[in-house]
Amino acid sequence: MTQEIQKTLRDSAAMRWTALLLLALAMFCSYIFMDILSPIKDLMLSERGWDSTAFGTMQGSEVFLNVFVFFLIFAGIILDKMGVRFTAVLSGAVMLVGAVIKWYAVSESFMGSGLETWFTNNLNYIPIFDELGVSPFYEGMPASAKFAACGFMIFGCGCEMAGITVSRGIVKWFKGREMALAMGSEMALARLGVATCMIFSPFFAKLGGHISVTRSVAFGVVLMCIALIMFIVYFFMDKKLDAQTGEAEEKDDPFKVSDIGKILTDSGFWLVALLCVLYYSAIFPFQKYAVNMLQCNLTLTAPDADSFWASPTVTIVQYVIMLVVAAAGFASNFQKKSSSRYSLLAISVLALITYCYMGYMRQSAESIFAVFPLLAVLITPILGSYVDHKGKAASMLVLGSLLLIACHLTFAFVLPAFSGNTVGGIIVAYVTILVLGASFSLVPASLWPSVPKLVEPKIIGSAYALIFWIQNIGLWLFPLLIGKVLDKTNPDIVNGLANNAITPEQAAVSYDYTWPLVMLAGLGVAALLLGLLLKVVDKKKGLGLEEPNIK
Repeated sequence: MTQEIQKTLRDSAAMRWTALLLLALAMFCSYIFMDILSPIKDLMLSERGWDSTAFGTMQGSEVFLNVFVFFLIFAGIILDKMGVRFTAVLSGAVMLVGAVIKWYAVSESFMGSGLETWFTNNLNYIPIFDELGVSPFYEGMPASAKFAACGFMIFGCGCEMAGITVSRGIVKWFKGREMALAMGSEMALARLGVATCMIFSPFFAKLGGHISVTRSVAFGVVLMCIALIMFIVYFFMDKKLDAQTGEAEEKDDPFKVSDIGKILTDSGFWLVALLCVLYYSAIFPFQKYAVNMLQCNLTLTAPDADSFWASPTVTIVQYVIMLVVAAAGFASNFQKKSSSRYSLLAISVLALITYCYMGYMRQSAESIFAVFPLLAVLITPILGSYVDHKGKAASMLVLGSLLLIACHLTFAFVLPAFSGNTVGGIIVAYVTILVLGASFSLVPASLWPSVPKLVEPKIIGSAYALIFWIQNIGLWLFPLLIGKVLDKTNPDIVNGLANNAITPEQAAVSYDYTWPLVMLAGLGVAALLLGLLLKVVDKKKGLGLEEPNIK
């Protein structure tokens, strides 16, 4: 009887995994909204007049406040002072506010309003930021893009706050238990949000044969309401846990300015931080343009309007098949019996082939790119386990950089060579996207566990905060740069739009993406050089990056 009284929610596998599910679903929803406009870049040009520069500037605005107003550091302080529960609900509320503003910015109600006039006439010059060349707005930027950028900045603050809060929550509920599995599961579910966005954002935008970009963003707003509800339910679960244990909420040492000097003088820290910003800058900004890149390079012929492949039903069916790919592949990693493991793998592979076939039949760029996270979901636990037991983290970073370079160069030079070859082009696209997703798995499996080997335990939190801040600089800069490079290297399209010689619909699928992709491949080359240097430093200083985590 006494043991039953002392048992807490955390001791119940069902309850702690329920807590994880609440947190993971909230992040799943936030990942969907993060890229809600990415698969409909072409529609933002034709429906709202956003050229590539406007689109890239708006997309990069997500992390503007985190980088230049240091909100990322403030979020850590809020979490440290107020605890997991309060910060989780606050982050959900902030994300929802930002999402609603972005929705109104792209809605028909905003068009022709006094607010549109105000944004057209204002925010064309921001003192200091314009001088530094980092302003989130510019003269001539569409008013809807400016206002959407404001909303996206607010959303980005809440999203970063949610990310660090969810990590702390997982530690609280799973400390001494299945923490690695819990974190891997949360990451896998969150990444599925990217695929979900790629499928359903265009689905809602084109629903009923009438194009409305507002519907896509409204779908994201609904999901952010769900995310807030998930955080509120978690609030009460977490409060009950503390009441049972009698513990105050766990708090790490707060970020201290005095820690900065100690961290910044560590060469190993700089190598990992720069690897992080280079690698993630070549992935996340690319996601925002990937669908349009495929539209511009693949020969896609829309199926007959009355066929099954053009119906709303096929979207739902394809999404269910995607979930089977992810669930069976992920679960296969945790089967002790070989027969069960290989059976689940076979189901996952067959479902993946079926999904790819349906994407080909739909002739849909967004459903083709949606395979991006699927291989990552399958192999992330494998790679994490390998680093835990065998090591080779620095070598994995080098391999990931090589794959990254190969994929971006394939998109730049090989994929355009298959223009006109419907089957060949789509096969090249599928294989390259899957390999890119696999290379993405190498980074979280090898880079993040390496940080504790480079800095003292008491300043790990500060080191992570600085790495995230440096990473956010790249996530702000490169969506903007890709948009600017696209417009600069496609003057015929820019001039044609200005002279009405080409329609927005034609322009949206006519861009040459060669130079933006070469730029991203260049980031991979820089990451490769840093990875090789990191291996040299590791061998010289004995950092232990190539050694297993579990000895």
